Amino acid sequence: MLMRTDPFRELDRLAQQLTGVTGTWSRPSAMPMDAYRDGADYVIALDLPGVAKEAIDIDVERNMLTIKAERRPVAKADDVQMELSERPLGAFSRQLVLADTLDVERIRADYEAGVLTLRIPIAERAKRRKIAIGGQTEPQQISG
Repeated sequence: MLMRTDPFRELDRLAQQLTGVTGTWSRPSAMPMDAYRDGADYVIALDLPGVAKEAIDIDVERNMLTIKAERRPVAKADDVQMELSERPLGAFSRQLVLADTLDVERIRADYEAGVLTLRIPIAERAKRRKIAIGGQTEPQQISG
């Protein structure tokens, strides 16, 4: 789930530096994330600084979680001339395949200080539990 391989990453990074645009809806950029287990929840935290809450879209279909976001340029007056633009603009996207052990019906999402945090409960069927041993307490005689 957390494995990321992209042979064209350096080429994309160079294109981003030249154009100032990090991603488009047809080829979005990935967003940095952390993923960890916190008690009975699996937590995914994604950095989306400067993205409006309304510009974030989260979908889950079966075990595929898709997060899309867009950072749009700030509307400028006609007499404003940009001197320096280092903050990336454009579309960002991340898809994660979630394990069957997670309860995708109860995902919670919060967005605070530019960090989108998803909390996914561990499914009851995947939690550790004790198994009672049944059977007779007396040894049984086997006749041949």
